[in-house]
Amino acid sequence: MARTYPLFWRLAALQLGVCILIAWGAWYWAGKVEQSRSFLEPIAKRQMHAYARQAERAWLQGGSDGVEHWLKRMAKREPGVWLVVVDNKWRSLTRHKLDAEDYVRLRRVRGLDNPMSKRARGQLYIGMPFVHAPQQGQLVMQLPQRFLPEGFNWSTQILLHGVAPGVLALLLCLFIYRLLISPLGHLRDQANALRGDQLATRVSPRVSQRRDELGDLGRAFDHMAERLQKTIAFQRQLLRDVSHELRTPLSRLRVASESQTELEALRQRVDREVQSMQQLVDATLELAWLDTEQPRLALEPIDIGALWSVLCEDACFESGWQPEQLRCDLPDGCRVLGHLNSLAQALENILRNAIRHSPAGGIVTLSGKREADTWLLQIEDQGGGVAESELENIFRPFTRLSAARPGGEGYGLGLAIAKGALKLQDASIWAENTGQGLRLCVRLQTV
Repeated sequence: MARTYPLFWRLAALQLGVCILIAWGAWYWAGKVEQSRSFLEPIAKRQMHAYARQAERAWLQGGSDGVEHWLKRMAKREPGVWLVVVDNKWRSLTRHKLDAEDYVRLRRVRGLDNPMSKRARGQLYIGMPFVHAPQQGQLVMQLPQRFLPEGFNWSTQILLHGVAPGVLALLLCLFIYRLLISPLGHLRDQANALRGDQLATRVSPRVSQRRDELGDLGRAFDHMAERLQKTIAFQRQLLRDVSHELRTPLSRLRVASESQTELEALRQRVDREVQSMQQLVDATLELAWLDTEQPRLALEPIDIGALWSVLCEDACFESGWQPEQLRCDLPDGCRVLGHLNSLAQALENILRNAIRHSPAGGIVTLSGKREADTWLLQIEDQGGGVAESELENIFRPFTRLSAARPGGEGYGLGLAIAKGALKLQDASIWAENTGQGLRLCVRLQTV
């Protein structure tokens, strides 16, 4: 399955969103702040309106001479500030005519309520109509430097272009920490707990249920921890069972060595007990290998009918059964996909188990049917079956049900090994009671 890297896209979207937010915020709020600070302060407006009222009063009371006299006073009050009093057709209300440079300035006149900016080219000129007789004229003057709006100063720039992006960057770091570092810290703590032999340690659902790479890592950790816990528990149980099983033949050997048994009888006893212990150790090692190694087996087409014939021939030689007692009711073309040696071992263990628990003269039958892309094989014996509550337990190591079924010899490892061998080739096995005996069902892939 192609990897989609959801964590990468989440981080990319988060960083892209923060970058866009910083750029847009700096542009938008800088414009807003600059615009809000580009208008004249109320105190400046009041002063400029007062100048307009004074110019109007000078015109109404003294005409051109009054205006000229007022302009001289204003030159002293506002030194270096250009100002004129004109009518509505931009003609001077004094005896001095306006020159070309004055008309250039008049073309740049703006109202008191217009935005001002320090970045504007040249001087700012304000036109203020007379308050009571606006149709008669207006005062046009250069905006005094002290009234110029503060605009976008250095403190505002530092706030908008430095502090605000810094805060957003810290928030981004916080999100990344919660997204990455916090889950990784949790995984580190769980790994340390696992290293401290706390095998029941599991990752918190807030990490394992995530749908990204960290969630995959958490689920892989849980799978590893669960696998490790089961393996160690299985090995400990196996050691206890093996030590228990070895006590009996060792005790018999000790008793035989201390008794006055003839040498030949003692030799036969030792040979029998050693062979029994060797079978136990070999089966135990094989079971442990199947559980811990879990090798990947190469699968190949297998003819079940031919394989069953070989197994029946060996089983008849070992048990003394007649070939007629091992029936094969498979349909033609029963070919499965499996590993030959492992499948042969599993079926051989099942067949030996069926023979061992069937009565003398009993029948063991192999049948099968195809279901979709699988073959369902069924091996039935006539051993009376087992209790319904024990149908799953018979696949556990060292499980014996000799009280319910005849044939109590053996160590109870055959079916456990068969289940482990079938599991390695994606096959499954389970048990059912038939009324006369036990039916073991094996589902395998078809060719």
